[in-house]
Amino acid sequence: MKRDYYEILGVAREATDADLKAAFRNLARELHPDVSDDPGADEKFREVAEAYEVLSKAETRQLYDRFGHDGLQRGGFSPRHGDFGNLSDLIGSFFGGDVFGDLFSAPTERARRGSDAAVQVELDLSEAATGVRREVSYSIAEICRACEGSGAEPGTPLETCPTCRGAGRVQAVSASVIGQIVRAQVCPRCSGDGRLIATRCRTCRGEGQVQAEKRVEVDVPAGIHDGQRIRLGGLGNVDAGRVRSGDLFVHVHVREDPRFLRDGDDLVTRVDLSMVQAALGGRISIPTLEGETEIDLKPGTQPGEVLALRGMGMPALQGRGRGDQRVIVNVRVPRRLTPQQRQVLQELETSIGESSYDEDEGFFDRLKAAFR
Repeated sequence: MKRDYYEILGVAREATDADLKAAFRNLARELHPDVSDDPGADEKFREVAEAYEVLSKAETRQLYDRFGHDGLQRGGFSPRHGDFGNLSDLIGSFFGGDVFGDLFSAPTERARRGSDAAVQVELDLSEAATGVRREVSYSIAEICRACEGSGAEPGTPLETCPTCRGAGRVQAVSASVIGQIVRAQVCPRCSGDGRLIATRCRTCRGEGQVQAEKRVEVDVPAGIHDGQRIRLGGLGNVDAGRVRSGDLFVHVHVREDPRFLRDGDDLVTRVDLSMVQAALGGRISIPTLEGETEIDLKPGTQPGEVLALRGMGMPALQGRGRGDQRVIVNVRVPRRLTPQQRQVLQELETSIGESSYDEDEGFFDRLKAAFR
């Protein structure tokens, strides 16, 4: 069910046009996707824009006040923002002209910086456990030094776009049930630059940018997980017309280690015992991140039993301490026996009897405990 439009804008039902416009401006500054880090900002902004679209027009506001959302639908109203290429066009249709110069006193930080770049780095599990410094190379866009980002051959002029007359935006007029709608859009001829290149720069072919190879050392922190990323500010693309560079995101891939299964900060490994070893107990070797270590098994160790090595797991990322290493016991049962071996086992089974077996929790209970 749709929310009340007055509630969305945070105004009273008797709000004036000035009140509505002021409320919309404030919410736009807060929720516009170019400003907000809220993952739901796009949808919230569209909701606010729809509310203002209805209440800012006398005809639709009167219809809404009398009959609510149902009255708008019966009157043929549908939100216009679904037909716009982007939210800038939507806001431009409300105010006209350079909408963001109207809504925001200064360009947003996201609009002022270049686009981000990305690179991937691969680590072994042991490197993820200790942290590592790794040099990575990546390609970014830089401002062409020959034309200084203009895209024009040095010494040649830039011409004013005759379509938008240098404004970079043109106005389009369309008809609707509530009258004519005027919306601003990027000039299709100059792509919003307001100028046309007469002679393209031979170095960048008129792009204003060139590709450059960069190398940087990345400090990967101990305890990082597969799929996480590291942000290096200001090391991304240097786009023409932007105030500063974008960021570089280093995507971390931790290769699987056949010895371990990672569960958060814990490591899970398996040890294979013969049924004789499990019955008699003894000292066995276990792989850890620091190398092999020996542990003592008690006699009568059961299949699926979990042994905990405290503090032998992965370090906590940006925290203190380490997880545990859990060792799950797997008892190997021989598949092929000679007649003599079979006889020995039958004699052993007869001699042991039921009194030698203690009641214990089941295998699945132990397996569940291993993953708690």
